[in-house]
Amino acid sequence: MAVEQLFSEIGLTPQISNMAPNMQCFKAKNLNIFVGDIFTLSRALLGNVQAIYDRAALVALPPVMRATYAENLMDISGKAEQLLVTLEYDQSCIAGPPFSVPRQDIHRYYGAEYAINCLESTAVTGGLKGGVPATENVWVLKPE
Repeated sequence: MAVEQLFSEIGLTPQISNMAPNMQCFKAKNLNIFVGDIFTLSRALLGNVQAIYDRAALVALPPVMRATYAENLMDISGKAEQLLVTLEYDQSCIAGPPFSVPRQDIHRYYGAEYAINCLESTAVTGGLKGGVPATENVWVLKPE
């Protein structure tokens, strides 16, 4: 539904194809959006990746899955530049998702392969889920 809304908002009608079991690709002009289990997506299927925008994937994963996700993303994208949005808050106050992803975790997952720059840190207006104070961080990850 979110992908369909995106294409509607930008005024494009995507061509939809089934790429693998439980994987669809929505294509229009220079935009390809894959919908499905990212762990089943291969570099060959994905093709050349110029950039990654991760607004909600990393924060949706529990800590035990994040390193595997980061490694997989780097592998299938050829270490493409990333714009990554994360949240930081006291995880003991509320259960995720979205989960808190501390700054040190970004450096642990991506620091060996990327130059990491925090573009912006902003307090989440009204907090999360009932007012828990949180900070939204926007990161640029550039391959080294």
